[in-house]
Amino acid sequence: MTNTIRNIALATVASLALAGTAQAEVHKYKFQSSDPAGNPNFILQQNWTKDLAKRTDNQIQIEMMPVGSVVEHNETLDAVGAGILDGIVTDISYFAGKDPAFSLLGNPVGAWSSPAQLLDFMNNGGGQELANDLFQPYGLHYVGSTTTGLESLVSKVPLDGVADLKGLKMRAPEGLVQDVFAAAGAAPVNLPGSEVYTALDKGVIDAADYTVFSTNQAQGLNDIAPNPVYPGFHSMPLVGVAMNKKEWDSLSPELQKAFEESVKTFATTEVNDLAAADKKAVAEAEAGGKIHIHNWSNEERAKFRRIAITQWEKVAQKSDKAQHVYDVLTAYLKQNNLL
Repeated sequence: MTNTIRNIALATVASLALAGTAQAEVHKYKFQSSDPAGNPNFILQQNWTKDLAKRTDNQIQIEMMPVGSVVEHNETLDAVGAGILDGIVTDISYFAGKDPAFSLLGNPVGAWSSPAQLLDFMNNGGGQELANDLFQPYGLHYVGSTTTGLESLVSKVPLDGVADLKGLKMRAPEGLVQDVFAAAGAAPVNLPGSEVYTALDKGVIDAADYTVFSTNQAQGLNDIAPNPVYPGFHSMPLVGVAMNKKEWDSLSPELQKAFEESVKTFATTEVNDLAAADKKAVAEAEAGGKIHIHNWSNEERAKFRRIAITQWEKVAQKSDKAQHVYDVLTAYLKQNNLL
């Protein structure tokens, strides 16, 4: 082999090696969650990052950080757009201060009776497009959706329908949740989650919108408020996975597809795992004989939803994007006989 041929061969091998290196470029990202470390949701999010790394042969590696690690939970939108963070896994209603549309899409109180309904809306009913319309002006791409499932209502008194809400002293977060319960006749008060147990125990409140049944049970809330409503009828937060749009656009179509598919698998896993935890906690609560679970009928759920819609309409009037969310959401609910 002449020196010239040998040099050409070596150059070709080097070029192929460089091409292979470029194709196997590793993308390392820092994502912040809206959940604290150790929380079941956060653990599931960490497991999702491992699945994504496996699907992409470690080409996408995400460091999942708990809430407040870099910025506050309601500041992550700007942080990702500015490149301080690469992405987020968060309850999107935290950004309602940017546009009320985030609140209406993130938690349309009373809209959903199961996680499957919410996820079908997001994946097949126009929700994904709505989310990207909200996130892209801030420099983010909305990858996909998950949810923690329907939250259980904690109550010291029996609640079997809308009429039982009249005059009920209850904890509810500010915003749409509080507005809907007030419209239904309750007397909601704003309390941090850390004060719910004490407020129930001392009789300051008789009920609370807190979180899912298994967590309520683990924290002893059902012991002092033994009339929980399960499955819930009111709150089911949309948890969105979003990342810096420039970073997203830099990924190959194959990696983007793997990313999207991993989020859908993550959603199924999270919903199933948390539902199983709730089912186990419900069985344990019922076996004890002191906790009485109340499950609202479809008729009562529909009554509550009709009240909620009056508040959705008020939110829709606050911005063009909120009106668009309202229009798409209600069209989907009507089409699927959920109103």
